[in-house]
Amino acid sequence: MNSLLLSRRDLDFLLHDWLDVTALTRRPRFAEHDRETFDAVLDLSEAIATRHFAPHNKRGDSEEPWFDGEKVHIIPEVKAALEVFAESGLTGAAMDHEIGGQQLPTVVANACMAWFQAANVGTSAYPFLTVANANLLLAHGSEEQIDRYVRPMVAGRFFGTMCLSEPQAGSSLADVRTRAEEQPDGGYRLFGHKMWISGGDHELSENIVHLVLARTPGAPAGVKGLSLFVVPKFLLAEDGSPGERNDVVLAGLNHKMGYRGTTNTLLNFGEGVHRPGGAPGAVGHLVGERHRGLAYMFHMMNEARTGVGLGATALGYTGYLHSLDYARTRPQGRPLAGRDPGAPQVPIIEHADVRRMLLAQKSYVEGALALSLYCSRLIDEERTAPEETARTRARLLLEVLTPIAKSWPSQWCLAANDLAIQIHGGYGYTREYNVEQQYRDNRLNPIHEGTHGIQGLDLLGRKVVMDGGAGLRLLLDTVTATADRARGAGGEAADLAESLTRSTARVARTTARLWSTGDPATALANSSAYLEAVGHVVLAWIWLEQYLATGTRTDPFHEGKRQAARYFYRIELPRTGPQFDLLDTLDRTAADTDPDWF
Repeated sequence: MNSLLLSRRDLDFLLHDWLDVTALTRRPRFAEHDRETFDAVLDLSEAIATRHFAPHNKRGDSEEPWFDGEKVHIIPEVKAALEVFAESGLTGAAMDHEIGGQQLPTVVANACMAWFQAANVGTSAYPFLTVANANLLLAHGSEEQIDRYVRPMVAGRFFGTMCLSEPQAGSSLADVRTRAEEQPDGGYRLFGHKMWISGGDHELSENIVHLVLARTPGAPAGVKGLSLFVVPKFLLAEDGSPGERNDVVLAGLNHKMGYRGTTNTLLNFGEGVHRPGGAPGAVGHLVGERHRGLAYMFHMMNEARTGVGLGATALGYTGYLHSLDYARTRPQGRPLAGRDPGAPQVPIIEHADVRRMLLAQKSYVEGALALSLYCSRLIDEERTAPEETARTRARLLLEVLTPIAKSWPSQWCLAANDLAIQIHGGYGYTREYNVEQQYRDNRLNPIHEGTHGIQGLDLLGRKVVMDGGAGLRLLLDTVTATADRARGAGGEAADLAESLTRSTARVARTTARLWSTGDPATALANSSAYLEAVGHVVLAWIWLEQYLATGTRTDPFHEGKRQAARYFYRIELPRTGPQFDLLDTLDRTAADTDPDWF
């Protein structure tokens, strides 16, 4: 029976027929692997996600964590599932052997994670954050911090968080107030409040490793004055075991419309409820150098951004598969031609408008999955390509694509979830059907790790103009190379290439137009529209790549791929025309609206 979480056939197509991940095994880092080990870990991920994560997804949503004033209570299935996940070694799937990892390519590890995000995004958030936390410390932490915190996280004994936002600051990290006071022993004591901290408190692990942005006395104002600290829930004894309780206190849980199985917290640091060493203040350890905290945190944030995009994709994908299954099995109505009230009803997939909605979903979720895995493959290129030029190219291309890889799936896979509800009709918005929860869960992703608006500002305000526009030129050159290959293939592929070439040229012209005035406020006034338009052009490129990878095969799977590509080019890509037209006018309607007019 085919899974309703993800399509293994699609994953195999993307990983092997298109991205050729087995070629990575010719590099020293991945030499111990082959197609067989990649397939085995994907099989394992599907099995664990299906057997241990999916069954409690609805219960975790309806019986969300609660706080009794002393500790958090979570349904027992969550801890049991996470223990199985840890025992499988998947926490360290892409990490080095020497710290207990499997040293898999990132693209394979992320394909594995997608199974868990599709099965139960609430439970999977705990290892998701832990992996990103550990990767930051591996990149910027000391050997002692790696030994005392990362190794237990890889083993599944400790979980990790990221603590950026504060009640008064939100996404404006320049306004972070949490302070870190240096102590005579060289350590620090932290005082302040952190809001919206996912996984911030629970009883699921021996310890929780918080990565906290804070200011040291006399630090420069704004983001340049932020430093990063490791602040564990429990201080560690000499042997590394959890010991004295640190001065980090749960003030309360936030109750979101989705991701309800993940504790989301307001944490108080240093209020004196606990007095480690006999004094108030949360004991923290500086990561790297002072005042470089945000630069370090971006390591985790960028990983989280692409991961949020992958999670949005997984939720959209499972919603698509649920609605496809429903459309194939739900009888209703009769064909338009020769309608006979006495004839049996037909499955609703026989109706053209239902097929339209399914095609839209398919184009969104399969396109988003391809984009997410492509970006994951770039991470592997950046880290392991033998030539420096290839590593530099991958790094630059990933920089430009990251805001799109986060926001495009968060917008359009949510639209796929919306269509899944529509296909279910009245049943779709009842809690008895999974698509209702999948929509609620996915609605959080356009906000997680930087809102849609923040990603638009990042793309237009930073990424496409950095290094004199080198990133944008590289992206457009990469898209053009695909169009050239498609023209060489001839036939329909060449026709799609012409449409893509016109859209690519439009991206270049509109970007230049937006910055032609030298006025950032005017250029960025419609940055969200820019993100959406460029994102659609990028997905058209990804769909042409998939079209070419189908070759000449004519079985239903490959015909379905080509039909989804046609849909995207005929229905979706033309959406960008009016958006580019708006951008070219340098419209300031929103920017010039006085707040008092509302």
